[in-house]
Parts: sequence; C-alpha cells; structure tokens
Amino acid sequence: MSNSTAELIRQAIASHPDPETGRPLETMGQIRSVAVDGDIAEIDLALSSHSLPIQEDVKDAIESKVVAAVPGVTPKITINIHERPPVRLGQIALRAKSVIAVGSGKGGVGKSTVAASIALTLSRLGSKVGLLDADVYGPSIPQLLGLSGRPAVNANKKIEPIMLEGKLPVMSMGFLVEPDQAVIWRGPMLHGSINQFLADTNWGELDYLIIDMPPGTGDVALTLSQAIPLAGAVVVCTPQEVALLDAVKAISMFRKVNIPLLGMVENMSGFLCPDNGKTYDIFGQGGARTKSEELNVPFLGCLPIDITLRTAGDEGKLAEVIASNEKARAPFDGVAKAMVREVASQTSQKPNQGSLPVL
Repeated sequence: MSNSTAELIRQAIASHPDPETGRPLETMGQIRSVAVDGDIAEIDLALSSHSLPIQEDVKDAIESKVVAAVPGVTPKITINIHERPPVRLGQIALRAKSVIAVGSGKGGVGKSTVAASIALTLSRLGSKVGLLDADVYGPSIPQLLGLSGRPAVNANKKIEPIMLEGKLPVMSMGFLVEPDQAVIWRGPMLHGSINQFLADTNWGELDYLIIDMPPGTGDVALTLSQAIPLAGAVVVCTPQEVALLDAVKAISMFRKVNIPLLGMVENMSGFLCPDNGKTYDIFGQGGARTKSEELNVPFLGCLPIDITLRTAGDEGKLAEVIASNEKARAPFDGVAKAMVREVASQTSQKPNQGSLPVL
C-alpha cells in the first residue's frame, strides 16, 4: 500500500517545474525520495540556491498536489540544496544564472537603495548574489554599504571585487575614483567600463547578479542587452505622477532593447509616523500599482518611507539593518520574493533546453 501510494505521489509532482530551469522536477532528478508511513508522506526534494528565496512557495505547491492526488495523506517536505554548474551568458563568460537590472526613469526615487536591499535580501535568503553599481556618474552603493578600498587585480588579470561580509561581491566606479572626483565620459568609454566590470571582475559563481542602473534612459541598457541576456529588469518609482511619467519611459526603453520586465516597485509609499502611528501619503498612494496594471507589467510591491533605513544608508549600515531589523526588512522580503517568482514564471514559459545534468 505504501509503495503504491508513494508512486501516486511521485506521479502527481513529477511534472512540477523547477523554479530555476522550468523543467519538470522528475526529469531533473530533483525528487530524491518519496516514502509513506501510515498517513505521513515524506518527500525529499533538491533545489539549487537560486530557488531558495521561494522555497516555501515550492513546498506549498507540492503539498497541494499531493493532497489532491492522495486525500488523507499529510506531506512532510524536506528541501536539500544542490549545486549547478556555471553557465555562459552571451558574449561575456559571466558565471551568474540570473542577471537583473534595477532601473528608474529619473533620479531621486531610491533606486540604489532598492537595488542594494534586493541583493542583501536574496543573500540573506540563501542565494549567491553579486552587486554591480553601473551608475558610473553617480555611484552610491559603496556609501550605502559602508564599503571602501581599491579593488586589486589577481594573477589572472581579473579584478577582485570588494567583498561585503566575505560573501557578497560588489563592484562600483566609486571604488576607483576619489569621492570628490567626477566621471566625465562619452558613450564609448561608458560602454567599455560596463563590459569590463562584467567580464573582467572575478564574480565567482552567482545565482543572481543585481545591477544598479543609472537613472533615466541612457545607453547602459543597450550595452547590457548586447553583452549578456538579462533575466529581466525591475523599475523603481515613487507614487506621484511626475515620477510615473518617467517610469513609463524606462519601461519603454527596456522593451525596446528586449529586456523582459520583471515588475515595478513603488518606493516611498507612505510614511508611518513613529509619534502618532498615522500613515501619511506624502507622495500619493498606489500610483505604481495602477500604472503597472495599465502597462501589463507585474507589480512587485510597495516600500514605505522608513527612517531606520534612511539613517542606515547614510551611515553605511544598510546591510546591518537588513540582516537584523525584521520590521525594516519585511517590505524588501516581499519585493525580492515577488521578483524571484516572476523570474521563475518567465522561465517556466520557456524552459531551459540546454544540456543541464540530471542531479
């Protein structure tokens, strides 16, 4: 009886797509075991660290399929981590599974804080993450993360990124110029620096490379679209109409260069006053959600104005707050998980057909 029930369960979940590749779990060898003891079904699954941010989603989906297929059985799901080999992306041998651009139509909407916080959140949730500050003219990632120093060049002539807490590689023009110096470059030099940051930096093997884009609709997006296939772009805006108009231009730009839209994020979405507990919609309310529906772009979530995060960014302690302050990081948890869900959804529509090994 247990063997036949276990087989029914395996059949019920065999076609469930792996969030990373979009291919069925069974064909990828990711259903490690199914054992039934009475009314308890123990299922051992293997996911890569790329999928860890949404592992609870996977558990819930598998549980629903098991309950539907075998009523009366209570599934207990264990997820183990396996490693996948690095992949080559486009013209540049970049060992990152998903490259994600974070952009905005205008400056001053908190794009860099959102990009850094998404990277920190994905890392905290178990993924291997790198952060590239491609805002060459106004790099702010070093300040937000409290990082300094000059990147070294190793024996293989690769740039060694500055490591945050020994596990998150970061590269920025801010490490290469003095704080009071301006970068005055024309397009070709900008194009060359972005390609160098991508190709000549020793990123290691990453699940996600988050790229903090320059604001506006310049040619960095075109450079990236030509160099590597991006998993998609996230557009950050604030609720007021003037910001939304520029966000629409950013969305149009990404679409013109064939970069998929993973979604919009509404930043500075209300301020919860610590003195009276009231919420004030300083920049309006819900504009990004409404605009995302109009443009058929996923909406990833709202991020309120948070004095704790603002202070942390000014003091170079953003990573510390994301790691330790559950209330402050909660909105970013929601945004990061929604983004990974969208990556998985788009992957499932075009499953990876490459020669990935059975695990």
